[in-house]
Amino acid sequence: MVIAIGLEGSANKVGVGIIRDGEVLANCRQTYISPPGEGFLPRETAQHHREKIIGLVREALTVSGISPHNIDVVCYTKGPGMGAPLIMVALVARIIAQIWNKPIIGVNHCIGHIEMGRLITNCNDPTVLYVSGGNTQIIASSQNRHRIFGETIDIAIGNCLDRFARVLKLSNDPSPGYNIEKMAEKGKKFLHLLYTVKGMDVPFLEYYQILKSKHPILLAASNTLLRTCVTLCRKLFLPCLWKPQRGQCLIVVHKKSSLWEERVAT
Repeated sequence: MVIAIGLEGSANKVGVGIIRDGEVLANCRQTYISPPGEGFLPRETAQHHREKIIGLVREALTVSGISPHNIDVVCYTKGPGMGAPLIMVALVARIIAQIWNKPIIGVNHCIGHIEMGRLITNCNDPTVLYVSGGNTQIIASSQNRHRIFGETIDIAIGNCLDRFARVLKLSNDPSPGYNIEKMAEKGKKFLHLLYTVKGMDVPFLEYYQILKSKHPILLAASNTLLRTCVTLCRKLFLPCLWKPQRGQCLIVVHKKSSLWEERVAT
């Protein structure tokens, strides 16, 4: 049985997990929360991670009941992400790997998300809707590679939510997107904006720009703050539900054509 400890700190969250043959033994994390109306900057985020990560390593070992002697490999996020936080976490991973005399493996942030979801859900060949602060992609495996069948053409859905939360001066605790969703749950009406879809790709920046430009006018009316949050959530989330369905059809065709090419080649 392989026991791995993983350190992740690509953005404002820093975490340490321990896993044994697919079983999560520990999942300890801390979040850097910036003041309302502000985003998290690399230097302050890296300082937060530096202060928290050693405690998280100790906590993960305690929660899992695993000693460093039993750890087989040390893993860390090598990117993509914010430079300063990534460097901080990578440095700690290299230090503990040397102290414990364990091999070290750098993990791609995006693939880590996909493979963890596939592991926990027991999916063999999923079509993945991968959304986060910096990514919005429809991904599937083909010929032993992760392939992108659709994605945002400008900013990610999480980045769009974060930006608009700063316009509204919403709290970053626990996250800007979560607070926008909670406000949207209280509203029923929404503003009529056209959906923009370009093949398998979607733009999100234009929704942010339109709502931001209308923000002073909306504040002057009653109950428009909730309506704005409802509008943004509808415009961002609904295309993310449509695209994987269309993507599955394209992926089936792609895989059949790839299989035919392999047969012809042999």
